[in-house]
Amino acid sequence: MKRVYFDNGATSYPKAPGVGDAVKDYIENVGGNINRGVYRTAVSAENTVFETRELISEMFGYGDYPENVVFTKNITESLNTVIKGLLKSGDRVIVSSMEHNAVMRPLNSMKNYGVDFIRIKCNENGELDIAEFEKELSNNNVKAVIMTAASNVCGTIMPIEEIGKLCRKYKAIFVLDAAQAAGVINLDMEKMNIDILCFTGHKSLLGPQGTGGFLIRKEIVEKVDSFIEGGTGSLSDTEIQPSYMPDKYESGTMNIPGIFGLNASLKYILDTGIDNIHKREMELTERFIKKVKEIDGIRIIGKKDTENRTSVVSIDFENMDNGIVSHTLDKEYGIATRSGMHCAPSAHKTLDTFPRGTVRFSFGYFNTEEEIDYAVEAIKNIIK
Repeated sequence: MKRVYFDNGATSYPKAPGVGDAVKDYIENVGGNINRGVYRTAVSAENTVFETRELISEMFGYGDYPENVVFTKNITESLNTVIKGLLKSGDRVIVSSMEHNAVMRPLNSMKNYGVDFIRIKCNENGELDIAEFEKELSNNNVKAVIMTAASNVCGTIMPIEEIGKLCRKYKAIFVLDAAQAAGVINLDMEKMNIDILCFTGHKSLLGPQGTGGFLIRKEIVEKVDSFIEGGTGSLSDTEIQPSYMPDKYESGTMNIPGIFGLNASLKYILDTGIDNIHKREMELTERFIKKVKEIDGIRIIGKKDTENRTSVVSIDFENMDNGIVSHTLDKEYGIATRSGMHCAPSAHKTLDTFPRGTVRFSFGYFNTEEEIDYAVEAIKNIIK
């Protein structure tokens, strides 16, 4: 059976060329840990990990501070580290109604410690009302704004630069959840006034699972407590966590094979060009939307064009069970999609798809026009 992968919003497949070889090379030929030895392979591993920090800081417009790139196992850990390290009793936060549970669950947990949040409702396309956002920001003594860069349900991109300007104006810390944006839209911490940018390696950065992290401005570091503490290989004569970067937030052995893979994927993205990747994905998205618009019995959720969006497209099969449709796409046609709530119930409530959920198609740089057309014909057959 034909295999078509349209679940890149969950994790990208295939990975960038060279990723598997880089992971294999570390495991078979390097093997040494970092910050724990001065022998040749340990130093070699340290050099690659630091180079990966440099690639990330370059990609996200904070190139002078690669040491402020912190590695975690995924963006959920990054967001938990930032949220629980930054916020204290009495603090107030602004979020949008499109947030993922990686933001909302730790924020709801922090309510037990006296932290409160204001949720700005987006419209039926998942778009933020910037005037309403500024009104709430200016009137509520807000400590931080924590917001997704792009929806994992409908693909809508938030007005990141405008949000950053307003955060700077009203002296709020801007934390960006870049899970769905890193690698497909240009993000610049300096230009966009982003204070902390959280990323994951396994989605559009085309790297392995188990890789993620965050970049944090140097002036913000002292405001965010460490979340996990332990051995760093530095200051081993003391039982107090180091305060300097990146050791403050990096305890224990990290996923070095994954970081080697991420190193390869970042080089591929930077060489290919983020604009070129986004252009290609929008060509596929436009082709899909144009064709499924003509099919009766389905509803495209959110934006119906390719302006200001990523390649995530959610569909509601109005007279069918979306979960069964997703299963049928895989079982009978070999097409991988994701159905349900996508760990974003607030977004589904905003888009009027709660509690039914949707069938999410998320296209990647390596998909083809033929695969789009094949999926459209499969949808037509299922509806019949």
